[in-house]
Amino acid sequence: MKRIWILCLIYIIGMCDNGYADDVETRTVSLSLTDAIRLAQLQSVDAAVALNELKTAYWEYRTHKAEQLPEIIFTGTLPSYSKQYSKYQQSDGSYTYVQNNVLGLNGEISIEQNIALTGGKIALNTSLDFTRQLGKSAYNEFMSVPVSLTLTQPIFGVNDQKWKRRIEPVRYEEAKAAFMESVETVTITTITHYFNLLLAEDNLAVCKQNLENANKLYEIAIAKRKIGHISEIELMQLKQSALQAKAKVTEAQSNLNSMMFQLRSFLGLSERDRIEPVLPEVITGVRLDYQQVLARAQENNSFSKNILRRQLEADYDVATAKGNQRSINLFASVGYTGKDLSFSGAYNPLKDNQVVQVGVSIPILDWGKRKGKVKVAESNREVVLSKIRQEQMDFNQNIFLLVENFNNQAAQLEIASEVDSLAESRYKTSIETFMVGKIDILELNDAQTSKDSAKQKHIEELYYYWRYFYNIRSLTLYDFLNNCTLDAEFEKIVR
Repeated sequence: MKRIWILCLIYIIGMCDNGYADDVETRTVSLSLTDAIRLAQLQSVDAAVALNELKTAYWEYRTHKAEQLPEIIFTGTLPSYSKQYSKYQQSDGSYTYVQNNVLGLNGEISIEQNIALTGGKIALNTSLDFTRQLGKSAYNEFMSVPVSLTLTQPIFGVNDQKWKRRIEPVRYEEAKAAFMESVETVTITTITHYFNLLLAEDNLAVCKQNLENANKLYEIAIAKRKIGHISEIELMQLKQSALQAKAKVTEAQSNLNSMMFQLRSFLGLSERDRIEPVLPEVITGVRLDYQQVLARAQENNSFSKNILRRQLEADYDVATAKGNQRSINLFASVGYTGKDLSFSGAYNPLKDNQVVQVGVSIPILDWGKRKGKVKVAESNREVVLSKIRQEQMDFNQNIFLLVENFNNQAAQLEIASEVDSLAESRYKTSIETFMVGKIDILELNDAQTSKDSAKQKHIEELYYYWRYFYNIRSLTLYDFLNNCTLDAEFEKIVR
């Protein structure tokens, strides 16, 4: 990622040095496919969305890690004042109302720590309660809990902390792989927009050339008609072809403007920028092996992490249901407490005011409710595993088809290039032959149509070549040109 930033900076500086910014109205930017991909990965809205999703996953993982650390909590009431009548039961059983006029302050500090080994929680607490009785016989009173240790521990139940420590790292690795795949998806979208502009630009050039040829042929046809070498119908056909060629130029120009706007908008460039795409070259000598590609995909793709996470979550749900079936919750607390009219007296540890509590919560009869939840969780796990098996087969098949298409596309591209050259030569020969009167206008139009189609087909085959290549790269997160895994400095990216 750092290298991409540097390359983008060099590219922008190069634009300024070459004088692209001198023209205030319009500046022409010669943009290769590689440059367009780098700009899209840095400036496109899709890249920004992918980055925000990564940040969300990062902070969720940070929250999980923070749950393993001690948490310090302060709670308090500062202050509490009450002046009112309260119901009071006397020794003879009758009730009366007494006036209560009191000012109170209380605070508690607790340090809580999850126990990853057992799934319980331990807490260390200290608290102080101050009461000032107001009125004629005003006095102060303090009550303290100098130290209290509390343990909450499920017995036979599921250890949530253990399962989270297994699931959350996998979830974060899945998010990182998904981010890299989103960046590669931006690349594929860039390729589509880039080749759409290439096709539109080439189509406009072809239409302009056809218009020029049609006008020349029409002028020649006028002279030939005067000497009777062609018929009036053929002359009208040539004039019609010239008008149609002119209309196609206007249509092609509008299409070019539309494709230019789409690519410019996706790359985040200004409306003053006029992009000149450069026809990319083919990678020579690259042939991919299915087993190697599949191994890279299973190693790096978010799909493999997604499968592992879903299996763990399904197992966790079953373990939770089984744990709840026979769960016993243990609660234990031990500490000191003190009460005195003075602050120091309330903290006197010599007084016999120890507190010990032990409690349990044991399910006895639930009429099969917990057993039913176990069966539901186990059924859901089987559904998840069945879906995973099907998705794995589809994933492998998709990899196989992409590798086959890429390996075959080089041959398709070579054929399209040869057909393009032949169609261009045929059209030039057809013009010369038509001018000497050896072919008619229908054969000339057929040669022109074949030439235009072959040119577009050549660019389309080149587009499929690069699309297949980057589709495989996005699935494997592996650069087969440089033989290295695609990676990024995630800690720096999210900050």
